[in-house]
Amino acid sequence: MPSAALKELVAKLSKSGILLSAGTDSFEIEESGIENIASKLIERHKGDTTQSIVGKEELANVVKELELEKSPMIVEAIHESNFKPVAADIDAQYSIDASPEEASDGTVDSFVTYFRSRLKKITAILNNRSSLPRLAPNLETLGTYTAGRDVTILGMVSNKIATKNGNLLVILEDETSTAKLIFMHSSASPAAELFEQANAIVTDEVIAVTGKISGPFVIVKTIVWPDVPIKAKKQVKDDVAIAFISDMHIGSKLFMQDRFVRFLNWLNGGVEAKKELAGKVKYIVIGGDVVDGIGIYPKQAQDLSVLDIYTQYRMFLNFVEAIPDYIHVFVLPGNHDAVQLAEPQPSISKDMLDNFSKDNVHFVSNPCYLTLHGIEVLAYHGASLDSIIRAVPGCTYAYPERAMTEILRRRHLSPIYGFNAIVPSRNDSLVIDKVPDILNMGHLHRNGLSNYHGVNILNSGTWQDRTDYQVLLGHMPTPCIASIYEASRGDFTTVNFNS
Repeated sequence: MPSAALKELVAKLSKSGILLSAGTDSFEIEESGIENIASKLIERHKGDTTQSIVGKEELANVVKELELEKSPMIVEAIHESNFKPVAADIDAQYSIDASPEEASDGTVDSFVTYFRSRLKKITAILNNRSSLPRLAPNLETLGTYTAGRDVTILGMVSNKIATKNGNLLVILEDETSTAKLIFMHSSASPAAELFEQANAIVTDEVIAVTGKISGPFVIVKTIVWPDVPIKAKKQVKDDVAIAFISDMHIGSKLFMQDRFVRFLNWLNGGVEAKKELAGKVKYIVIGGDVVDGIGIYPKQAQDLSVLDIYTQYRMFLNFVEAIPDYIHVFVLPGNHDAVQLAEPQPSISKDMLDNFSKDNVHFVSNPCYLTLHGIEVLAYHGASLDSIIRAVPGCTYAYPERAMTEILRRRHLSPIYGFNAIVPSRNDSLVIDKVPDILNMGHLHRNGLSNYHGVNILNSGTWQDRTDYQVLLGHMPTPCIASIYEASRGDFTTVNFNS
């Protein structure tokens, strides 16, 4: 027999076209919570196009969530009394070079200024390439050159088209004019190799080419990307380590909380596996999507255990509180966090964090340069990786480090404009002006590690179980694996918290 409180809830929900299933008739709820329960359920099913029916499990989840909002869980990490971390006796040495908060009026002029900034910055990088032959002053001067002349030109890619003859036509532009580049399709080397390279060209990137004038075209001989020079490994005296994690998605039903608590216990010496390494951790970089957010995609409410964004962040801060105070934590936002979607993203605001403040916890922009004990880290959540994987042959979700290598070659964190939101500001702060020791990203929920020209490339994986969308794509995440960089050794170790 349904209670009076349950009958009242049924009446409130029915006004919004929501029904309770027969299995809920014995569910006990307090009369004082009816309004909040009804509001939560109505919010969850606001976008439903068919009749909404709430089962006993969903009703129980909403009641549990409301209890959590009143009193978020307290995380009690296991502190091992015999744990003597070496990092606790070493002074922190760090600096933060955050991306400036960019603004735009959205006019045509703002877009023109933005792309001019990109062209100017990457032109300067290419001009420093000692192997690059003497450049033509600009693309407009090509009209004065005779047929058969060898030229070296530079510009931004505005289009790439396969011709009816099977060749590749690439349109290059600068502030003065455009140039039509032809890459000949051939099975003979080296033309075949050049054609394969040309297939990796993406729109909006800046490249240089050498070639020969042929009528209105330049028949290309070589492509020169801005690329990164070969970088020597840094020597660090202190035996400290940097832990890299990302994409916890706290508030999602799929957040793997027990594994994350195990990671916190490990930092406190409460896990025996690689305990000595845990004692070296002096810094933690968290690469964004710390919470799952609200309204990020249609019907997200069905996938959430916590529908209140402030509660999601309170839960995150409770986890952060369990990290030892001698460890400095740097938190970037991601596309699920409560900041503007357009990049560069500002840090998560104090208002969202209820004015939380600890000397060892730093909320930074996305992207952000961090210098940690002399190791230069370029941290970026990685929303542009989706566009690179779609556009560049050989890049897949299974190997995020390949797409990250392509980003380094282009010296730009988001070379393809329009796929992920970018602020068209006066200064393109997504250009990789400074070559880091470590390029760190997340977003793809899969660990990836490699080294390119001496730059350590790391994708930090996730702490969320496989989603329905990932199942649909056939994407296999690698959850709950922390990557630890030992500064004195100059190499990574992975620690798996799944067992």
